[in-house]
Amino acid sequence: MPFIEDGTIIFIGATTENPAFELNQAILSRARVYTLKKLKHDELSQVLTRALALVSKEQDINIALDDDAKQSLLNRSDGDARRLLNLLESCLDSLSGSFSISEEEQEKSIIITVELIAQVAGSKIALYDKGGDAFYDLISAFHKSVRGSDPNAALYWYARILTGGGDALYVARRLLAIASEDIGNADPRAMQLAINAWDTFHRVGPGEGERAIAQATVYMALAPKSNAVYMAFNQAKVLAEQTSSLDVPEHLKNSTSEITKELGHGVDYRYAHNEVNAFAAGENYFPEALARANDQSSGYNTELYQPSDRGLEKKLKEKLDYLNQLNQNSNEQRYE
Repeated sequence: MPFIEDGTIIFIGATTENPAFELNQAILSRARVYTLKKLKHDELSQVLTRALALVSKEQDINIALDDDAKQSLLNRSDGDARRLLNLLESCLDSLSGSFSISEEEQEKSIIITVELIAQVAGSKIALYDKGGDAFYDLISAFHKSVRGSDPNAALYWYARILTGGGDALYVARRLLAIASEDIGNADPRAMQLAINAWDTFHRVGPGEGERAIAQATVYMALAPKSNAVYMAFNQAKVLAEQTSSLDVPEHLKNSTSEITKELGHGVDYRYAHNEVNAFAAGENYFPEALARANDQSSGYNTELYQPSDRGLEKKLKEKLDYLNQLNQNSNEQRYE
């Protein structure tokens, strides 16, 4: 490390992996990282022109390449000059010995056609490095398409994952996460559908199972969206960390023996099923210090769940507003 710092060693490296994940952080902090991006069409065209000129000069041969064939080479290279040169080399190798000689100039010539390029290129290998950046980029695009309610894009990215050799069950697991993170109580059926798709895959195999996951994908993309539970749970965890020393109120403690009864556990607890509409209006279920948090007395916010007005959650919001009103009325009567 000291030799890199003082310049004794000039450290140069290249990797197809994300250096932030794969390189030692001590080295990374002392290095300058350059991101290599795909070449543009005109840049690839320059590489192709130079390569053709070099081969023509070295082998004393005229290489004919029309615009369609040139575009085919550039498109199949997908921004990778190395792949472009490999395709060109494969085309030239397949035409080795198949020269035509001009009678006027006695010049050897070969023609690279679109059909030849398709033959040597074979099936395109999809960009998908399991566990690498391409992997997470595709999954991210899939998740954001479902969240954004675009079923067509969601299906496309799902198909891209499968085409690249990805695991359909990974997508199924992501759908389960989406069901609770992005849909929530706006449509609770989404979670069950995700589980059913996963189960279908195991029961009938990939051929039919992949389609079941596609069905769940479309449903969730078009389902009403709410992250209210996701946000509420995150806030609940923060609140729990901030108030982890607060004791459970006596009336909520479990009365399991004569000793705990003598200590007051469970005393004055109101059994909800014995109340009107099975709701004990005005009852407190928080630690005492948080009981009146929303009256600005504690500095903490206990109104964690804020349901949206979308899907089923709209009904839940109406129910919560109704219960809150009952609590407010009960508290007003108590303090009059």
